Amino acid sequence: MFRAATAVFLLVCFGGATADTTTGVPQSVATIGAQRLLEIPAAVKSVVPTPEVQSSSWMLVDFESGWVLGSKDKDLRIEPASLTKLMTGFLVFDALSKGEINLDDKVYVSKKAWKTGGSRMFIQVDSHVDVESLLKGLIIQSGNDAAVALAEHLGGSEEGFAVRMNHKAAELGMVNSHFTNSNGLPDPDHYSTAEDIVILGRALIRNFPDFFSLYSTKEYTYNDITQKNRNALLWRDPSVDGLKTGYTKAAGYCLIGTAKRDDMRLIAIVTGADSRKSRADAVQSLLQYGYAAYDGLLLYQPGSEVTSIPLWMGQQSDASISVNKHLGLVYPKGQREKLSASLDIPESLEAPVEFATDIGAIMVKYNGEALLEQRLYVNAEYAEGPWWSKLLDSVKRLF
Repeated sequence: MFRAATAVFLLVCFGGATADTTTGVPQSVATIGAQRLLEIPAAVKSVVPTPEVQSSSWMLVDFESGWVLGSKDKDLRIEPASLTKLMTGFLVFDALSKGEINLDDKVYVSKKAWKTGGSRMFIQVDSHVDVESLLKGLIIQSGNDAAVALAEHLGGSEEGFAVRMNHKAAELGMVNSHFTNSNGLPDPDHYSTAEDIVILGRALIRNFPDFFSLYSTKEYTYNDITQKNRNALLWRDPSVDGLKTGYTKAAGYCLIGTAKRDDMRLIAIVTGADSRKSRADAVQSLLQYGYAAYDGLLLYQPGSEVTSIPLWMGQQSDASISVNKHLGLVYPKGQREKLSASLDIPESLEAPVEFATDIGAIMVKYNGEALLEQRLYVNAEYAEGPWWSKLLDSVKRLF
């Protein structure tokens, strides 16, 4: 027998939820893996048209759901320029989180890294610079020299690091990207798309929250040289907290920006704009549109309890049920009352029950039309109870 959502569930669900720190969620399911972006369901697509954006390609995406709120030529092959450094940063963060390297590790600066052209943090050849300083130079100053130094440190060579970049791109579902270097300097075999860059940015924000704050840092001084972050939106809008700019003559001016207001984070990207100002104006207009046309709702975080189910023959009387990844969505501005949800789960369980057992699903609807479905899991291990408890439960079930 299965049961549907109760009024209490709906109240809790649409009141928002925070992570339950008493339950565990495997890291592999709590983070974003290979995941393409999806068009927003027609039922919740705003009637307000997206703004006119003058660029080669652009996208506006809701962070939580991965829904595309608007786009133009999102699969157009582009030269990613310094947007490439998002992948370089991602791999450094990944290595730090796994304990492969540490922030205070000293990185040797080769002649190749030192003489790399374009934007630089001005590290000196044959010196040793700590990983933390190089990360700040990479992200805040967009240093090509920092990118090469980090790449050589992690990959043995920039070519070796590019192999790691392409492996990670495939893992994340960036099916239209190929990297040959760590900094985005022009190469005919170095390419990506607006959608792939958004996929990368979304995974970076989700997987590395402790390092993400670097992208909102407005300036950094190294070697007595202070350089400002090239993301002009950091000065225009306090809700903007990233991500990265890029420019080459062939690529034009590019910018992927993100902002968070309450529980709603949006990501916007433009490529091939004709000036620094126009790329900033375009991303700003996309973000403004998103917050004007939609409301966002984060229903559950990984491990937060959705409901509980009566448990027979166990040491506990109930089993806690949760989602294993973030569950959020957007809907037309001011139309929250049209949201509803239902559960498709058993009426009870019998111990033993293993941790992470798939137990059913939650369905979210808008105006009665299905929007999304997410699986539900037992968020703890439930062992059998003592013989006398099992005997008592057996008697209870008879009646």
